[in-house]
Amino acid sequence: MKGGATAGNHDEKRLFKTINRIYGNLSGLKAEQLKKISQIYRRKLPPDRVLTQEFARLLTELSREINRQIGILISRRGEIVYVIVGTNKDILLPDLEGFRSSSVRFKGLRLIHTHLKGEPLSTEDLSDLALLRLDLVCAVEVGPDGLPGFGFMAHLIPENPEGNYWTILDPVRPSEMDLNFTAFIQALESEFARKQRTRKVDSTDRAILIRAETNPLFDSETSLAELKDLCRSCGVEVFGGVIQHRNQIDPKYVLGKGKLADLVIHALQIGANLLIFDQELHPAQVRSITDFTQLKVIDRTQVILDIFARRAQSREGKIQVELAQLKYLLPRLVTKNTAMSRLTGGIGGRGPGETKLQINRRLVRDRIHRLEQDLAQIGKARDQRRVKREKARLPVISIVGYTNAGKSTLLNTITKSLVLTEDRLFATLDPKSSRLRFPRDREAVITDTVGFIRDLPKDLFAAFRATLDELQEADVLLHVIDVSNPNFEDHIRAVEKILEELGIVHKPTIRIFNKEDRFSDKTALQNLCRRFEAVAISALNTETLAALMEKLEYIVCGSMTKGNYDKKYIDHFQPTAKSA
Repeated sequence: MKGGATAGNHDEKRLFKTINRIYGNLSGLKAEQLKKISQIYRRKLPPDRVLTQEFARLLTELSREINRQIGILISRRGEIVYVIVGTNKDILLPDLEGFRSSSVRFKGLRLIHTHLKGEPLSTEDLSDLALLRLDLVCAVEVGPDGLPGFGFMAHLIPENPEGNYWTILDPVRPSEMDLNFTAFIQALESEFARKQRTRKVDSTDRAILIRAETNPLFDSETSLAELKDLCRSCGVEVFGGVIQHRNQIDPKYVLGKGKLADLVIHALQIGANLLIFDQELHPAQVRSITDFTQLKVIDRTQVILDIFARRAQSREGKIQVELAQLKYLLPRLVTKNTAMSRLTGGIGGRGPGETKLQINRRLVRDRIHRLEQDLAQIGKARDQRRVKREKARLPVISIVGYTNAGKSTLLNTITKSLVLTEDRLFATLDPKSSRLRFPRDREAVITDTVGFIRDLPKDLFAAFRATLDELQEADVLLHVIDVSNPNFEDHIRAVEKILEELGIVHKPTIRIFNKEDRFSDKTALQNLCRRFEAVAISALNTETLAALMEKLEYIVCGSMTKGNYDKKYIDHFQPTAKSA
């Protein structure tokens, strides 16, 4: 008796363990029905068959008996990986996060499930096919007698001129399904890969840019173009951009759920593995979008932080960037979620590093406190240098402006410096200073500052506040503006807004319209100069700088040296090798 009881307990435990592998709606089912459903796991399909008549009958008879949909997810080896029970109308698939995951490959699973009312593939079926990147989806109709009727099948297709995402095949009975599934799926994946290779992209980060906008007057196209330039600066290949105008931002997904689903399918077609939003996302939004799309999701702030992490060279710059990143990521640090697992590494994950992103909040706060102390010490050293300049009575000239306006090029030209210049956003991150001497033997310190940008991330602004506060000591500001940019007026407003926040908008300022050589209409340029009280130059051409230098000398020295600023005026300047 005792031994029999023990054997019975073992059988019950085995049955309970198997039943636990059944997903979905199990309430109200009898133990015998659960046992029959659990035995589906013991079956196996031929790898080259989508479905057999025998297997289809097993599913439809069980489905008719319990009056609920039954679904199975099958691996390419024909093994039953998941068994799911739904309602009589639909079926809810389990989380497949642990199964084969790649943004440029299929999941390696096909879905077979029953339809009790003989209906074809539903919108939910096609959404599951796309969002989960399934190999194929098949719905088998259940007859009144429990026998299988027609099977409705669909699969994804590569990028095409018509913009279609999938193909729905003609209905066919399970006994007539003669598709060689193994050869079919290999050919389909090869076609996807071939289409993606035609783009010839070397970057590991391949992005789709997204903006949801509620203000119809906002220039979303320009904003997305700037985000594209930011992505180029950090080595991200942009595959396209999407703008959706909405009455209000979706609090969970930002975009509409349908639009987001289309993006996921399009990302699979073109081989994109990254979604970049042109607005700051809340931590909950990142998690929701990541869980929904199974793609890496970042926002504009993280792109800018990534650029700064790449470009920081000095100890101060590196500390400032790490401090900004930690402050930004602190509310996003959670015990475990798919969003953070995708965030680490690559764009959005440089700087503090993966290990620091996984430590608890207390340690992150301690690290932030130490970094702030380090910045305070560096600030003291900066104050000492400032005192020395004041004793020497050296005027300070600070170059400010929107990123990539040509500030570093101007510094190199008038001081014969060798500061790195590139046609990229934020090419200069660490401030550089040099001395220059005017013809009257009056010296000044000229400093190149980090470029400004629209909606500068608040954490980054706070971290660089100490550096930007050096502008308080400037006697003159040179506001460099890329006049060839069609949005230069917006750039002027963005820069002056930051100067206002720093409390230095009142300082003597010379507006400089740079890149005049790209401006074909010289009369229009002259009118713009009068309107904005600016001096037009080309920072690469010393012959265009005479008017600027005369005006600068007048402000700094109280007088100007007429006639000394000819085309060879640059020889009058004797920059010292020693940095100021």
